[in-house]
Amino acid sequence: MKVLHVYRTYYPDSQGGGQEAIRQICLSTQALGVNNTIFTLSPHPSPKTIQRPEATVVRCRSWAAPASCDLGGVDAIATFRGLVKQADVVHYLFPWPFADILHGFAPQKPSVLTYISDVVRQKWLKTAYAPLMWRTLKGMNAIVTNSPNYMHSSDVLSDDAVRSKLVQIPLGIVENSHVNEPDSNILSRLNLNAGEPFILFIGVFRYYKGLHTLIEASLKTKGRVVVVGAGSESARLKARVAQLGLQNVTFAGYVSDVEKMALLKACRAFVLPSHLRSEAYGLVLVEASMCGKPMVTCEIATGTSYINLDHQTGFVVPPESPAALANAMNILLADQALAERLGRQARMRYDIFFSGKAMGKGYFDVFKAVLK
Repeated sequence: MKVLHVYRTYYPDSQGGGQEAIRQICLSTQALGVNNTIFTLSPHPSPKTIQRPEATVVRCRSWAAPASCDLGGVDAIATFRGLVKQADVVHYLFPWPFADILHGFAPQKPSVLTYISDVVRQKWLKTAYAPLMWRTLKGMNAIVTNSPNYMHSSDVLSDDAVRSKLVQIPLGIVENSHVNEPDSNILSRLNLNAGEPFILFIGVFRYYKGLHTLIEASLKTKGRVVVVGAGSESARLKARVAQLGLQNVTFAGYVSDVEKMALLKACRAFVLPSHLRSEAYGLVLVEASMCGKPMVTCEIATGTSYINLDHQTGFVVPPESPAALANAMNILLADQALAERLGRQARMRYDIFFSGKAMGKGYFDVFKAVLK
């Protein structure tokens, strides 16, 4: 079976949850005999074709990216049409408005769409995009939603026009796609003492990540808080830490995969304080579950509260509540036995719902079904 995956940007040009989701879908279905190709745009598409372990990546020029919506040209449409002709199934990741245009020009093939997120921030784009969006959604053979939480809270997914097309497949991670030998030298580099419990955050510093709440919560947190990543919010967050005189917050910057896994294995708990629906899922929570770590997240009616179940795999607290966030982190810092119990339950949930085997079977079954 040949599957063509379609997303606006991919490795090595960019990194993020969408890109990692595609990589994991490809790896998990590859184990079942699927031949994967990824079509994407790049500001510098040379070479045009890249062979990666998970798939063949075909890139065309991204001429502009207004509101993070990469736009291609005539070459992209022509290349895409050729790839669709060779594919058995076309798999789109939503939202990407240019993909709707590509779909309109493509030959008819069985098509599946993974609905990652509503259009949340760009209200003007949502209004202008709606007719094209609905034409695409209604034309899909199947629409994959990654969590029941997001499905029920999305006005689009709750619409009768698409309800019958919905299939639930949680995004997961192929465990052996991650490094087997973590680099524990990162612990000494960050001056983390052996056995010292700490709370870990990993992610790009975006407006919806709730890091301002994490900083405020750190005032009352009785332990270290290690913040991994960088982004547009970096300067403001570091300035706030300095202003508050916080000594327990460590900015680690970007780290390698082997360093990331060392931190995940060593931390007492993982925190994702995202406060807006732009955090539609939180694949990093699956990584924490895979490592057997309890989690602290906020209730925003998205997939974060599907991966992390309150009082079962961690704690779910109200968004933008520094007191509630600090209280949850302090409980886990103070009670190692509780943290380990919640972590074991998180790992059990990973094995059942979020493993590469579970996700691969789900997508393979959908691809096979739309071919009938």
